[in-house]
Amino acid sequence: MARTFEDLVAEAESVSVDGWDFSWLDGRATEERPSWGYARLLGERMAQASAALDIETGGGEVLAGVPRLATRTVATESWPPNLALATARLRPRGVVVVATGDERLPFGDGVFDLVTSRHPVTTWWEEISRVLQPGGTYFSQQVGPGTAVKLTEFFMGPQPAGSGRDPELAGAAAEAAGLEVRDLRLESLRMAFHDIGAVIYYLRKVIWIVPGFTVDRYRTELKAMHDRIQADGPFLAHTTRFLIEARKPA
Repeated sequence: MARTFEDLVAEAESVSVDGWDFSWLDGRATEERPSWGYARLLGERMAQASAALDIETGGGEVLAGVPRLATRTVATESWPPNLALATARLRPRGVVVVATGDERLPFGDGVFDLVTSRHPVTTWWEEISRVLQPGGTYFSQQVGPGTAVKLTEFFMGPQPAGSGRDPELAGAAAEAAGLEVRDLRLESLRMAFHDIGAVIYYLRKVIWIVPGFTVDRYRTELKAMHDRIQADGPFLAHTTRFLIEARKPA
């Protein structure tokens, strides 16, 4: 028997959305992964680094999965619930987790030979360049343009064209900060939401897809999407991801 709209809403509203573990969506939503395999590439670079910084580490989920960390590894996070999760997860592996709150990284010049970040909200190119050693590398997977736009437009209507998350803009900003772009790739990836609870959980967790999202505010739209999923099957959208690797000249 199909679960009711109200049951799905109540369940998705009650579950915690702290951290960046999306396992609650297993069997309820799917999202393709980029072909390059960020976690594997990150592990390769970490194993060769002596001092590494992971910016906006979330709950530390990605960094914790690296088989061999740099000899000295530091992570930053600004959101208090994620900060607590990251500290508990990464401290046993010798990672120092530092709270940040503004655009300046609390580290000296030329401290790290590797700086990484998966899905940063903002990339502070000047600061990244400053804390990198000459010859050091910035390695990041980022959210690209038009991510989940079909989901955004279902709730908020048509959106203006253009995006600040364009990989070419990121490459230009990296070069303006004195870095040399070594790799820049973009992929579009299929998403599918199999029930309205999955949609609610995703929008509560990934807060920039529908800014200011609450169930009460968008109950009418949620009910319409629920009915559509029941009638036609999963709600489909696409995300984009880009990989960027940039080096500070020796």
